[in-house]
Amino acid sequence: MSFIQRFLERVLRNNPTRMPRTTFDELSQDQLDAHLRIGRYGNFTLTDAVRPSIGLEVIPREGYRRDMYCDPESGNRMPVLAASVSAEKLLDVFMDLLDPLGEVVDVVMESSHESEPGQHADLYREHMDTVILKSTLYDYESLLLNDGCTGLAALNPNGPMEVQFDEHKLLFVYANDLEPFEEILLAHGLKRDDSLKFISEAEHLHSTDDEHREQFDEILYRLGIDHDE
Repeated sequence: MSFIQRFLERVLRNNPTRMPRTTFDELSQDQLDAHLRIGRYGNFTLTDAVRPSIGLEVIPREGYRRDMYCDPESGNRMPVLAASVSAEKLLDVFMDLLDPLGEVVDVVMESSHESEPGQHADLYREHMDTVILKSTLYDYESLLLNDGCTGLAALNPNGPMEVQFDEHKLLFVYANDLEPFEEILLAHGLKRDDSLKFISEAEHLHSTDDEHREQFDEILYRLGIDHDE
């Protein structure tokens, strides 16, 4: 399946009656193809997983910002780092961010392959050696980077500390002490910019295909996650 077809499948495989109209609907096929082929903006390289809006309300670029997450139910607040990383070093940055979590983590694989738009399913595995997790994830680098319906998170089993690699290929860190994680981002050359906007904060397209869906099932097996949970 071609690169362009992968993007179109993500749109067309959903029931058009429940898909909101977007500016992509107003493009000719040639215009759409040309936009989807653009994989680089300045020094920032996109993965194959997602493309920004045709109007480029958000132009993808590298950096990170600090935020504060507030749980809508409990009202509890948690500091957050949110980062956008160029494709050639994205997975390496994520792997390094796992180190402060400790030698054992809980793992959540996130899938929107068969979900309603804006929804995803979470599949859990508790107490996995971080070294084994990293080794497995490297074996599925193409899936993690290029499937717009796959995400994952790793959590410290003993406290509120989480690193997330979401389906937009953005990185999020939730922790009371963000310093160890921020040092890692800085070591990889990322600069703090609290005005930074992410591709997920404007209209965008996701990519997926049958091969990635099959690889997602494979990685669940490798991680010891029950697909029927």
